[in-house]
Amino acid sequence: MRSLRRRLVAGTTLKLTELGFGGSTIGNLYRETSPEDAAGAVAAAWGAGIRYFDTAPHYGLGLSERRLGAALRGYPREDFVLSSKVGRLLVDNPTPRGTDTEGFAVPDDLCRRWDFSRDGVLRSIDATLSRTGLDRLDLVYLHDPDDHWRQAADEAMPALADLRDEGVIGAIGAGMNQSAMLARFLRETAADVVMLAGRYTLLDQSALDDVLPAAAEQGKSVVAVGVFNSGLLSRDRPTDGLTYDYQVASPELVDRAVRIAEVCEAFGTTLPAAAIAFPFTHPAVVNVTVGMRTAAQVARNAELLGRPAPADLWAALRAEGLVRAEIITRG
Repeated sequence: MRSLRRRLVAGTTLKLTELGFGGSTIGNLYRETSPEDAAGAVAAAWGAGIRYFDTAPHYGLGLSERRLGAALRGYPREDFVLSSKVGRLLVDNPTPRGTDTEGFAVPDDLCRRWDFSRDGVLRSIDATLSRTGLDRLDLVYLHDPDDHWRQAADEAMPALADLRDEGVIGAIGAGMNQSAMLARFLRETAADVVMLAGRYTLLDQSALDDVLPAAAEQGKSVVAVGVFNSGLLSRDRPTDGLTYDYQVASPELVDRAVRIAEVCEAFGTTLPAAAIAFPFTHPAVVNVTVGMRTAAQVARNAELLGRPAPADLWAALRAEGLVRAEIITRG
């Protein structure tokens, strides 16, 4: 069984393996994942040394939480870190049409209701524990509070802080596709860590303008997700038709990704391996979490993580103007 390096979430006792298992795909993101493939993916992750697992009520209207909990109940609870999210309560759907309309191939007998109130946070956590069948969550994020800053900052985060201070959960934070508001959570609330989606990648380093400096200044941590920018960075040699942030990538972006891939090849590595390694160039980043649907995807991502980036790769990309000049090499 492989052992992966663990990094400490600053200011807490939680240590995350450098590679995390993202549970959106086993919640039937975009298409069905069989129960056997979902269970096999979690088992393969465990065998690969992954000990950080992330899920959310949003992922398949609870399906991801149920599947992940069922798979993890077979392992010692103290050996892994589990995170889920709050902000979307699952309630009975008064007007079901047959299939979920928010990207998951599941029946829509339930629907999501935004709720960042204190009561909503507590109800969401209780429901997650019921679905997973596990005794606790180690890390809880506010999920996509883009349009709910006031309630999220004034009610949800203090509720999570109370649970953390009571020892009920180990760390708290927020997860979003934007970086500006995450910086506010780090500077203005009790958050320990943020989950940053797609904003510190080989194609988008905008987090250098806000959330990464905030994490460094506040002594807090970042979990990086969306490191393939939804597909464009997932192939050794990008082609037309791949997606960038869930839309078909423009020719200009494909060309830029190809140029980055060519530099990677010149240094004896690949674009996907560099995409997983890249977030660790910033000292605030403690983990990269990737969605994994099957055991084969787990094996590939674990193998990519095992390829250390050549020492001069980032300097070469800087010299070509393909990443920002501020990119450093982390020791």
